[in-house]
Amino acid sequence: MEALEVDRLEVSVAVASEEALAAVVSVVVVPQEVGNLYMKKLSIFFFLFILLGCQNYGQLKVVTNLPKLLDEVSGIEKEANSDKVWMINDSGNKSELYKVTSEGKIEKTISINAKNYDWEDLTSDDKGNLYIADFGNNDNKRKNLVILKIKKEDLLKGDNIEVEKIQFSYPNQTKFPPKKKDRFFDAESLIYKDGFLYIFTKSRVKDQYGKTTLYKVPATTGEHIATYISDYTNCSDAHCVITASAISSDKNKVALLTHQSVLIFTNFKGDDFFSGDVKEYIFNHISQKEGVDFKDDTTLYITDEADKIGSSKLYEYVLKD
Repeated sequence: MEALEVDRLEVSVAVASEEALAAVVSVVVVPQEVGNLYMKKLSIFFFLFILLGCQNYGQLKVVTNLPKLLDEVSGIEKEANSDKVWMINDSGNKSELYKVTSEGKIEKTISINAKNYDWEDLTSDDKGNLYIADFGNNDNKRKNLVILKIKKEDLLKGDNIEVEKIQFSYPNQTKFPPKKKDRFFDAESLIYKDGFLYIFTKSRVKDQYGKTTLYKVPATTGEHIATYISDYTNCSDAHCVITASAISSDKNKVALLTHQSVLIFTNFKGDDFFSGDVKEYIFNHISQKEGVDFKDDTTLYITDEADKIGSSKLYEYVLKD
């Protein structure tokens, strides 16, 4: 495949959070013996105050802080015809699905009757059925990769929901785990299109972190061998890993998220999403971003996990030409 040309859109840098501001306040309210040092810290305080007043993280608009229960949010999917967002946590958390409002309130919690080995993403089909990507595979040694299907009608019931299991394996993985130079079988990204589920892998190979491979499996219960489609390489450092994906409602745009940017693919042929054009929007705000979905065809919802100084957050990002 020919290399795709990438347009990099530089945006403003934001380096603060509400919690960081609180920490600065605690420092600057105590006068220092050295006046110049005190004034320097005071200047930093006002700089952070201005940034936080705008609530603009490299053009990532903060919609809301998320509750502590969602500190490790790993996948999101906007509910159709609603501003509510379904969210999940990754491995080590409960097998629960959360419906969250734009104010950050958990409106509904649904217990799923399936183990959370490593839930990494959410997507939905045209009928409103929801799919949980339980194929996180950090060590590249899992043999139980599965996508869990939740029927739309079951989402209305509430608790202890049974799921359909779409099991799969990669056609080119023969060792579990493979050698370190061949560990391309982790994945955190899933979308649905025309009866198929599409998986974008996450590289664990040093100096090839930006490589992702596209596979597809039928959106039907059973055991499948995934079909290889194509590869794409973004960049090489650790912040280039692909952590989530989404497809617009008109099926004309595919978004791949990294810790520092979002890649938007358009004008592709069929289901080879890497065959057309790509534009990279750089946030200049690096955090553990793990969830993305289209709010509408030109606006994204994005989430990141909590860090040592702040909670997880729900952002909006407008795609500008």
